[in-house]
Amino acid sequence: MDATALFERILKAVDDKAYLTPVTSVEPGQRGAIGRIRDAMQDESLPIGELRKRILAEHEAGHIDRVHMLSALHVVAASPRVRDFDEAARLCGEQEQAALDLGGPHLDANLASVSRHRGVLAFLAGQPMVALDHFTAALERQRTPENVGNVLATLLKLGELEEAEALLAQVARAADPAFHEELIARIDDDPDLASLRDANPFSMPFDLSEVS
Repeated sequence: MDATALFERILKAVDDKAYLTPVTSVEPGQRGAIGRIRDAMQDESLPIGELRKRILAEHEAGHIDRVHMLSALHVVAASPRVRDFDEAARLCGEQEQAALDLGGPHLDANLASVSRHRGVLAFLAGQPMVALDHFTAALERQRTPENVGNVLATLLKLGELEEAEALLAQVARAADPAFHEELIARIDDDPDLASLRDANPFSMPFDLSEVS
């Protein structure tokens, strides 16, 4: 796989045109359930079996669609508590088919989620170049701080510090204030991005304290 070609794809996805934070990919009616699932995932005292039951229950109650249900189940399968990568890979395939079946205005966001999950599996399998390909595909479909952060972390894992800094500089020129704020927070909090903290190119062209 050609790292130079991948980097060109990344820069093409993050250009100097209007780089606005997209409208959230989760429909308003599903946000409450997604929040409850996220909270449950952070509760390490909750048995895995019970966590899975809660995810399935949210879907059966109509609070989340099949795409988000499969996505949540994938996260559980790939988590450090479970590490069932065969199951996680199977769920990726099911999620992709569910996204294609659902179609609609959230198709790109749903397929970006599939690419992120596949990137995580590749990263955990010790294949950062494959992970970078998947994370780049996610970024091409959905330009979010999360997707940029995944690409940056993988570039750093590959030892491509200059490329990571160049991408960060490009985002600094193109992103909107809310996007800046979230990405800066990711760099400050994520140990995989620690080497970018001193090289942070954001000159704070916006007053982030006024961003809601």
